[in-house]
Amino acid sequence: MRSSEIKRNTAETDIRVRLLPDGGEKPVISTGIGFFDHMLTAFAVHSGFGVEIACKGDLCVDGHHTVEDVGIALGLAFARAVARDGIARYGNFTAPMDEALAACSIDVCGRGVLVFNGAFETPSIGGLDTQLIKEFFRAFASNAQATLHINLLYGENDHHKCEAVFKAFAHAVKEAVRITGGDALSTKGSL
Repeated sequence: MRSSEIKRNTAETDIRVRLLPDGGEKPVISTGIGFFDHMLTAFAVHSGFGVEIACKGDLCVDGHHTVEDVGIALGLAFARAVARDGIARYGNFTAPMDEALAACSIDVCGRGVLVFNGAFETPSIGGLDTQLIKEFFRAFASNAQATLHINLLYGENDHHKCEAVFKAFAHAVKEAVRITGGDALSTKGSL
């Protein structure tokens, strides 16, 4: 069973992430930002991953360090838990959430790239600064060493739009890390 644990302690955050890509217990998420916890829980449930995240951040400043550093730690845990050989490598998924629709494509290739298309109308959802959604995915992609394309296609309600993004991400990741047992899918012969 694939697994990893990351402990990351800085002057701004103290984080522990445990990741089980092949499944685990009910998600345990605590970042101090309610809506962010809700999105990370949605990621865990829809990816089928076992996920534990505990973060104590300098929320007296704002949520930036917490959100970005959770993205860093989750990306590092992902890179450690998922070997690039023997997996499907690519994942694509389009997820609706009521009137909102988002698509995500991921390539677990060893190159950390984020392309994020979409915008939110409100500055904050449940304590999560909407500017930080892109920062979370940038930190994840960079540290997971994965190419990640997220397209928020449309929607009216920012809660629904954000949830569609996280669910599309979860399902794309689930597809990409599926064990195939074959060699790395690469014309170069390795990733």
